Amino acid sequence: MYSFPRKSFAPKKPIRSFRDLDVYTKTLECAVDVVKKFSKSRILVGFSQRENMSNCALSIPLYISEGHSVRFGDKKTSLVFLEKAMAGCNKMVVYLEEIRGIYGEKVSSEIIEELVKKYIDVRVKIFRLSKAWQKNV
Repeated sequence: MYSFPRKSFAPKKPIRSFRDLDVYTKTLECAVDVVKKFSKSRILVGFSQRENMSNCALSIPLYISEGHSVRFGDKKTSLVFLEKAMAGCNKMVVYLEEIRGIYGEKVSSEIIEELVKKYIDVRVKIFRLSKAWQKNV
């Protein structure tokens, strides 16, 4: 007989608002990191996309919260908001890779790589959330 390692069972926390969504908290955390580390950075003084990058990072959690709010009334619109959030994650990866390419020696590569990984991971989670919401359409 085979014995499998036992994992402790922990039921998922119920989602009562958008603040309980993991994708919301992760994107909010990323947005705060981006704004703190890059919006007022002296290194990126000549980076013309700096303001667009900050606005994009801050808009992703907003799209998730709006999508969750309209989900119960207009389900197709809620999926559009999630698609905008996924597109925002893709934009942030592009912005971060541009920074790495332009200011590679001046900006910590670890910080850029960590943020890129977080945005790619959360984009996959948003995609899975949209698939779960589509089942209810």
